[in-house]
Amino acid sequence: MSGAFVEQVALVTGASRGIGRAVARHLAAAGAHVVVNFVRDTAAADETVHQIRAAGGSAEPAQFDVADGEAVAASVAGLLDRLGRCDILVNNAGITVDTLLLRLKEADWERVMAVNLRGTFNCTKVVARAMMRARYGRIVNMTSVTGEMGNAGQAAYAASKAGIIGFTKSMARELASRDITVNAVAPGFIDTEMVAGLPDTTRSGYLMLIPVGRLGTAEEVADAVGFLARRESGYITGHVLNVNGGLYT
Repeated sequence: MSGAFVEQVALVTGASRGIGRAVARHLAAAGAHVVVNFVRDTAAADETVHQIRAAGGSAEPAQFDVADGEAVAASVAGLLDRLGRCDILVNNAGITVDTLLLRLKEADWERVMAVNLRGTFNCTKVVARAMMRARYGRIVNMTSVTGEMGNAGQAAYAASKAGIIGFTKSMARELASRDITVNAVAPGFIDTEMVAGLPDTTRSGYLMLIPVGRLGTAEEVADAVGFLARRESGYITGHVLNVNGGLYT
């Protein structure tokens, strides 16, 4: 994997922590200049950039809300003008509001859709234009095992992630002729801050459902993203790569 992305530029959304940070570090370690997108937590984004640079990699922060189409267009245009290219896009930014349907507020539903699904649309639409001109690109969208199998109390999150799968497959067909692949990675229960906040009984219940008997790591998800982002993976497109320990097959 070393050197696979030398002289390439990668934009990773929601890269200030968790899976996004792991993906950013992974791509940078393989030579990419990584644009670390974040919305509010400047300190966390700066820490991601610091970790990459301390390891000898190249990175810079980029603050914009993926749910805001105008902000995405302006920010990405500025990055393209300055850096000249975007070879890899990882649509990782996402939020969840977990509650049963009858308690789910319409505003919360809309916000989850705005960040997870519309954010993926916004970033892909802008970056795809540059990739089409370059006749090359790798787009990896972060979906979830929940988008495939559903989960009680996660109607909005599951619907948004299922939508990303359909979007991925459609974009794969639209962009394939320009040597642009569009794939998705579907993590299961990964040991991140989001999962760490679950009660011990809930965590234990999930572990009983996972055949390998443990939570996944953010680095394992990053490995899957890195594989799909390689130039050598050009004959794989429209695929959903499960990283879930056998929870859903």
